[in-house]
Amino acid sequence: MSQSHTLWEEGHEPGRQVVALGLALALTATVLDLALSGRVSLFFDVCFVLLCVGLALAVRPADFFTVGVLPPLLMVVVFTLLGITRPDVIADAEDGVIQAVVAGLAHHSGSLVVGYVLCLVTLAIRHRVLGQAASNRAGSPAPTRTTSG
Repeated sequence: MSQSHTLWEEGHEPGRQVVALGLALALTATVLDLALSGRVSLFFDVCFVLLCVGLALAVRPADFFTVGVLPPLLMVVVFTLLGITRPDVIADAEDGVIQAVVAGLAHHSGSLVVGYVLCLVTLAIRHRVLGQAASNRAGSPAPTRTTSG
């Protein structure tokens, strides 16, 4: 009999792969947003929040810490790349790299906070469910076979 897993038990990707996936998807969302609106807009914010939750669901339990610190770092990396190449899409065109990054983080702080909180809540739920599943397996008696007769 196969054991069915819940959504909270499904994540099995190594932390490094989840980080690479997160960076690739965040940059893809940024490029799509720039192509659609010419600026980093609400589209990026929604994609970022969904990405944070998706990464928290995809990672294996041993790498929860990696994903737990990923959302702010991910946004800083994306905005640093934009600050170097196109500061006008996250700040004023005359702003330097650091000022553009800070302005971008300030303008998109809502999505950063929401994405980060949902990521941490998702990881906490997964940790709790996985702990309960392990204790249920450890505490259940071994199956026995009885015959009448």
